[in-house]
Amino acid sequence: MATITFFEKTGCINNTKQKQILEMAGHTVNSIHIVQYDWKQIELLNFFEGLPVKDWFNKNAPSVQSGEVNPQKYNAQDAIELLMKDHLLIRRPLLIIDNERIVGFDKDYLNEKVGLNPTLNPKIVTLLKENLNDCPQKVNNAQCD
Repeated sequence: MATITFFEKTGCINNTKQKQILEMAGHTVNSIHIVQYDWKQIELLNFFEGLPVKDWFNKNAPSVQSGEVNPQKYNAQDAIELLMKDHLLIRRPLLIIDNERIVGFDKDYLNEKVGLNPTLNPKIVTLLKENLNDCPQKVNNAQCD
C-alpha cells in the first residue's frame, strides 16, 4: 500500500471523501492544509509541470466562480504569483505518491497508480460513483472555496 501526501482544504466535503476512498483502500494518507501550508513557488510549480495554466486553478474558488479571476487569461508567471498570494485558488487535492506530483483526484489514474480496490469495501464503490471534483455545495446554492 502507498503512503500519500494529500494537500486539501480541511473541511472540504469532496477532499474528505477522496481521503476516505484512499484510506478504505488501505493507503496511508498524510493530510496537509493547502491554504495554511508555506508554499515555495518552485514547489508549487513542480505540481503543475506539463499542465495548461487554466488547470492550476480551483474552479470552485469564490473569485473564480464570480468571474473576478478567469484562469483562461493568465500566463504561467502571473498565475503562480496569484496562487502564491491566494492559496484558495490552488486546484486540489494535490497529491504526492512515490515522489510523483498529481493535481486533482482522477479516480481512474489513482486506481491504476495505487489501486482503489473497490471490491474491498462497498462504500468505496458508492463514493467512486459520485462527482468528486465539483463542489456538492453548489447544488444548495452555498459558496464553495
